[in-house]
Amino acid sequence: MSRNRPVDLLVGEFDLNQRRKFDVKNADGKVVISLYFKPITRADRKKSQQLAGTDEALDLSTQMLCQMAELEDGSKAFAPADAPKLQRQLPESVLNDLELFLFGIGEEASLEDAKND
Repeated sequence: MSRNRPVDLLVGEFDLNQRRKFDVKNADGKVVISLYFKPITRADRKKSQQLAGTDEALDLSTQMLCQMAELEDGSKAFAPADAPKLQRQLPESVLNDLELFLFGIGEEASLEDAKND
């Protein structure tokens, strides 16, 4: 009988291609765009840290958003260079909602809780 290694058992149980959908709505409640997110891996987090060039939590979370957000067809929604524009020209409440969803933090969680993760 062949035994699987623990690492193979673990990685075999999680589907990294399964996506969650987030609808970004404007002030009138109209869906502006739907974004899709795969599960975040440690490698994704490390890449975002490298691209952001800082350990500042808000910069990292926006860089992670740019790295992970996809359109329905699976193409990237943002380029890494879009992070500063999103931070400057998007209402913080919208960016917060997107990033909280990305990190899988429920609506009952506060932004302060998210910063401490």
